[in-house]
Amino acid sequence: MKNLLKKMTAVLAVAVLTFSAVGCSSQEAETTAAAETTTTAAETTAAAEDTTAAAEDTTAAAEETAAEANEDLSGSLLMVGSTSMETMANALSEAFMIKYPNVSVSAEFVGSGAGIESLLAGTADIGNSSRALTDDEKASGAVENIVAIDGIAVVTDTANTVTDLTQEQLVQLYTGEITNWSDLGGEDLPVVVVGRESGSGTRSAFEEILGVEDTCAYSNELDSTGAVMAKVASTPGAIGYVSLDVIDDSVSVFTLEGVEANADNIKSGDYFLSRPFVMATMGEISEQNEVIQTWFDYLASEEGRAVIADAGLINVD
Repeated sequence: MKNLLKKMTAVLAVAVLTFSAVGCSSQEAETTAAAETTTTAAETTAAAEDTTAAAEDTTAAAEETAAEANEDLSGSLLMVGSTSMETMANALSEAFMIKYPNVSVSAEFVGSGAGIESLLAGTADIGNSSRALTDDEKASGAVENIVAIDGIAVVTDTANTVTDLTQEQLVQLYTGEITNWSDLGGEDLPVVVVGRESGSGTRSAFEEILGVEDTCAYSNELDSTGAVMAKVASTPGAIGYVSLDVIDDSVSVFTLEGVEANADNIKSGDYFLSRPFVMATMGEISEQNEVIQTWFDYLASEEGRAVIADAGLINVD
C-alpha cells in the first residue's frame, strides 16, 4: 500500500512539473510572438513614415520647381471688351497675377463690339465678347474662344407683382406691344423698357435669341451692366436684362416659362436666355505668345475653372 502511494505521488509530481513546463513554454512563446508583432508594427510604421516623408519631399520639390517656373514667365496681357464679363475677368486676372507675379494683366470694359474692334486693330491682346463672333469678325482673323457660358437674367424692381413671363410676353414687352403691367395681371403701372446700348454683347445676344433685332422700344439704353441694374432697381415698373452673375437683392428676377435663371437650368437647356463668354484672339491660341497661351492654359485648369464657377458662370466642358 505504501509503495502504491509513493508511485501515485511520484506520478502526480511529474504531471505537475510537466504542466508547469508547458505553461512556461506557452507564455514564453506568446511573449516572443507579441514582441515580434510589436517589432513588425514598428517597422511598418517607420516604413510608412519614410514613404510619407519622401512624398512630402517630392511635393515640396515639385512646388518649388513650379514656383520657379511661374516666376520665369513675364510680360503683359491686355483684354478689352464686354462689361458683362467684368466680374469674371477681374477675378481671373487677380488669381493669375498671384500665380505668375511677373505678369501684368489689365482689362478695359467698353462693350463687346469695341473689344473686338480693338483686337482687330491690334491694340488689345484679347477681345472680350459676351456674344458669339460674327462671320465678318471671323473673316477678319478673330478666333472665337468660348471660356464660359452665362445666363441672361430678366429683372424688374422689387415691388413688381408679376414674377413669371413667357417668351412671347417678353417679346411683347420689349417691342412695345404690352405697355402696362396690368395686362399681365400686375398693377396699373407703365412698363419702362431698359436695355443696353448698341454694340453691347448682352443686347446683341438678348435680341438675337428673342428675334427682336432693331425692333425694341427702349425707354433707356445704358452703357453698362451696372447702370441697367441701378436703373431697374430705382424705377417702378422697369424691366431690364443683365448677366446672371451680377444679380443681387436690389432687383427681382423673373422666371421665364416657369424656369428659374440658374446654372443647372442653363446647362440642361431649360432656361432659354443664355450666351457664350468669348475671349477672342487674332489667330489660334497656339499662335499666341507664351503669356497668352499660359493664360488660356490657366483658364482650362482646375484652379481657373474654380474661379469661373465662383463668378457665377458655367464652365465649358
